[in-house]
Amino acid sequence: MEAYIPGATAVGIAYKDGVILGAERRITLGNYVISKSGKKVFKVTDNVGVVCAGMIADMQNLVREVSTYAKLKELESRRFLKPNSVAKLMSVLMFERRYAPLLTQVILGGVGSKPLVYVLDPLGSVIPDEYAAVGTGAEMAIAVVEAAYSPSITHKDAREVLVSSIKAAIQRDAMSGNGLDILSVDASGIKEEAINL
Repeated sequence: MEAYIPGATAVGIAYKDGVILGAERRITLGNYVISKSGKKVFKVTDNVGVVCAGMIADMQNLVREVSTYAKLKELESRRFLKPNSVAKLMSVLMFERRYAPLLTQVILGGVGSKPLVYVLDPLGSVIPDEYAAVGTGAEMAIAVVEAAYSPSITHKDAREVLVSSIKAAIQRDAMSGNGLDILSVDASGIKEEAINL
C-alpha cells in the first residue's frame, strides 16, 4: 500500500518581511504520473497561503473549508484573521477527522506579529517555524534551506533558496517535478508566480 502514497515536495520560508511558499507540479500515484500540472499552492485568505503534499482531493477540500470558515469569521469580526488563528482553525478541522484523516501535510504561512510558517500533519498538529519542507522530497529540500537560511534573509534571497531547494528535490525524488508554483505573502498581500523547469 505504501507504494501508492502520492509524492510531492513543498517548502515554506519566513523571510524578513513575509513568507514564501512553493511546490512542484507533478502528481503521482505509485510509479504512475497522473498529472504534470497539478497545483499544490493555495491562497486561503488575503494574508494567508498554504502549500500541501499528499492527496489532491484532500488538499482542495481542506483549503476550501478553511477559506469559507475564515471568511465567515472575518465578516463577523470585521478584521483579518491572523495566520496563527487560521492555522488553529485548520488544525481543529483536521483533528476532527482523526479517525479518517485527510491524507495531506500542510505548510501554512502568513504575516502576524512576525512572519512564520506553520507545519500541520494529517492529525492536525501545529508546529510554528521559520522554514519547513514536507512531502517525499522534503529531506533533499530541507538540507538546501538549512544551509542558506538566516533570520534576516530578504524576499529575493528566500525565493532563490526556495527554488534551489525544490530543484534539488526534483533531481533525486522521482515523485517530484514538472515546474514550480510560488506564493509570496507580505504586508501588501499575496502574489503568485509560476516557473517552468
